[in-house]
Amino acid sequence: MTSTPSVTEQLGAAVNQNGRLTRVGLLERSFARLFHGLVYAQIWEDPVVDMQALQIRPTDHIVCIASGGCNMLSYLTAGPAAITAVDLSPAHVMLNKLKLAIVQHVPDHTVLYEMLGDANRPGNLQTFDRYVAPHLDAETLAYWNGWGIAGPRKKMLVRGLYRHGLLGRFIGAVHVITRIARVDFAPLLAAKTLEEQQAFYESQIVPVYQSRLVRFLANRRASLFGLGIPPAQYDKLAADADGDIVAVLNERTRKLFCDFPIQDNYFAWQAAYREYQPGPDVAVPPYLEAPHFETLRAHAPKVKVLNRSLTDMLAGQPNGSKDCYVLLDAQDWMNDEQLNALWREITRTAASGARVIFRTGGRDDILPGRVEERILSRWEYQPEASAKGFAQDRSAIYGGFHLYHLKG
Repeated sequence: MTSTPSVTEQLGAAVNQNGRLTRVGLLERSFARLFHGLVYAQIWEDPVVDMQALQIRPTDHIVCIASGGCNMLSYLTAGPAAITAVDLSPAHVMLNKLKLAIVQHVPDHTVLYEMLGDANRPGNLQTFDRYVAPHLDAETLAYWNGWGIAGPRKKMLVRGLYRHGLLGRFIGAVHVITRIARVDFAPLLAAKTLEEQQAFYESQIVPVYQSRLVRFLANRRASLFGLGIPPAQYDKLAADADGDIVAVLNERTRKLFCDFPIQDNYFAWQAAYREYQPGPDVAVPPYLEAPHFETLRAHAPKVKVLNRSLTDMLAGQPNGSKDCYVLLDAQDWMNDEQLNALWREITRTAASGARVIFRTGGRDDILPGRVEERILSRWEYQPEASAKGFAQDRSAIYGGFHLYHLKG
């Protein structure tokens, strides 16, 4: 009988590509350890782009990497038949289960928004204890009633949930640097035109990227661990600018702050303000929009969240049973053997008309030449939809967005 790999073993298999005692190998193992804890309180991919590409139908069974849970919950607003969300981070699994319980059991949309939109109201602890805790399984309840690095974990809900996790702390560290550089984000957040946003970027952000401190930090792989970027993906990012990682980060920050109206881009608000924009009718993930509340609540019981790898989960599923696959940027972490194992299971489990989306740190699609031709030939790349998805992705952190359709 084969035993299930431990979380440490699964994370190691996903991240570790080099010898334990090599410099990069040590960085990989340090990065893998970080994923035992919370990395993303909010996922950093645009769910609107995802749903436009996937064209989710009422009969679709979606499989996705859970991460911070925002996209999985947003897909529910399209009313799919089922969602299976997996993640190697046990903290992400606990977060997804918490968010699902909040969605299903708080009294109304106002309370939902206090819990997961504002995520900083003093009354959120009472809401958790009264409406949410009774519906959590024992393991999840123990996790949220337990203690983390910053104290009781459930207090994240009153201290600004999105300021926590590795990404939240990374953004906090960036704000320390920008304060030292005397960057004032107020003109950006008050901008009425893209021209005003561009002027802010050129006058206040470009000089920061030209500073010695930022260039020194950015050129060290470990400094970008806070973005969830392992060493293997760091190299793919840098390759887009002939090894100059600062140029890549500069351009992606420009896209984040300049290519979309600031009032429509909640990713830019999280980066510049560390919260969603205050006030009614502001840009937020679809699952937090009031008109979607009843649909969200009705479909939330259709989600299953598992602490497993996507390949491992799919290996236990029937042939032709899945319709949509959301891989985030996980393939950037994989070697050729892992990529082929994943795509064998995707292809075996794919139903007629199946769609796959993923993002890459670099510009290019990473599958041709790496995934066996007999597998990849079953799929058709969608260049126009992929280019459109990349252009419209408000998160702006990735180099490419990619959509495949199963042939036939």
